[in-house]
Amino acid sequence: MLVAAGCAAVVGGALGATSATGAVVTARQADAAPPEVDLAKVQLPMECGPFPVAVSLKAAAVVDGKALGVLAGHCQADMGTPPDEVFVVEGAAGTPVRLLADRDGYTLTELAIRSDGSIRGAARGYSSDDVPRFAPDVKVELVWTKSAAGGWTKAETRTPAHTA
Repeated sequence: MLVAAGCAAVVGGALGATSATGAVVTARQADAAPPEVDLAKVQLPMECGPFPVAVSLKAAAVVDGKALGVLAGHCQADMGTPPDEVFVVEGAAGTPVRLLADRDGYTLTELAIRSDGSIRGAARGYSSDDVPRFAPDVKVELVWTKSAAGGWTKAETRTPAHTA
């Protein structure tokens, strides 16, 4: 008898029966989450001349019910490692917005979206124009946060890169 009562409680709970009336109620369907940004379809607004655009890092997430994507890309040159640009895409059909330009001279090594909606990146760079382009001597931590006005604000921390 105890087993039957336990089974009835489990079945009743699964069907959504109320304990007072035993009537079956339909559960409300949760709001569908927005689709994530399809990063494979994003066209980055970069001027690369005859060279194709190469995406080196990317991340997508749904934060506070909004789709967000971030990409690091560069012009795929025949030689060397060209600097990256970073773009954010808000919404599944959003337009890429530049967060970091190639003129900053950074090569991104990490790129992620945090649960609070901020974007974190790590990069290698150069302390001056005198440093050879094959030997980055600076590590850079980058964080972009959404401002109240709707734009993005960048915080940057540079430290010397110690090589062994």
